[in-house]
Amino acid sequence: MTEDKPSKCGYVAIVGRPNVGKSTLLNYLLGQKISITSRKPQTTRNQVLGIKTDGNTQIIFVDTPGIHSSEPRAINRFMNRTAAAAVNDVDLVLQVCDRNRWTEEDDLVLSAASKSAAPVALVINKVDLLDHPDQLLNFAETMTQKHNFTGVFPISALRNKQLDTLDDFIADKMPEGPHFFPDDQVTDRSERFLAAELIREKIVRQLGDELPYTTAVEIEDFSLQGKTLHIAALIYVERDGQKRILIGEGGSRLRSIGTDARKDMERAFDSKVMLKLWVKVKSGWSDDLRALRSLGYEDR
Repeated sequence: MTEDKPSKCGYVAIVGRPNVGKSTLLNYLLGQKISITSRKPQTTRNQVLGIKTDGNTQIIFVDTPGIHSSEPRAINRFMNRTAAAAVNDVDLVLQVCDRNRWTEEDDLVLSAASKSAAPVALVINKVDLLDHPDQLLNFAETMTQKHNFTGVFPISALRNKQLDTLDDFIADKMPEGPHFFPDDQVTDRSERFLAAELIREKIVRQLGDELPYTTAVEIEDFSLQGKTLHIAALIYVERDGQKRILIGEGGSRLRSIGTDARKDMERAFDSKVMLKLWVKVKSGWSDDLRALRSLGYEDR
């Protein structure tokens, strides 16, 4: 931290409807992966803090589940509560939307974001998929009539386009104050949590159509033995048929999920990883508040 400039530190909530690229944006702003991603909506279930320290400025990003209008199960209600609460006590809200697509769920997000005392900026993601620049101009003009956004930023989080401008804007909005976290810390979540999320990401990516939202992961062992990290995880599903799909013929699907997750874990933890996976049927876990708490889904 340089002596001639005061330190700055603030919180930034990243909100949006499901599948607009919030977690991808967070990972690119941080320069490393802490939030899982997939093409399936509602991949993110928990609030995750991503911490970026650059010289005198520390930015604490709050990644949230997508706000959605349907709340059929307890886990859906939990996700909506988590996302809506994220706009409280932050210094900036980033509402992420998908290029020229605005839905009723985007209006729901904007309604929640507008209740924050913090300024709200609009981040228009996936602009690389637009056919013509005029589409972006027309869409941006329509959006500015919906709300007095403090800024409108067209970006592509996946292609890393125009993120520098957004990055500078966020840093400029941070208030003066001491850093809340050590400068080398990148998330408030434990390595056990990240390990469980990496496993769940591979399940969603490989079996999203067959098992969209019916799995949860619990880490039973996370221990360093010599130079090898030993991780044992239990994957919960709700029905026997889902267990068969997840295991696959001769265990092939479970092995594939384990292999992909282990590679990501070795990069994330900078260690050789020995990963063991089991599958267990826990009927109705996604609509059972006690089960959700036992699996780590708690309001923070």
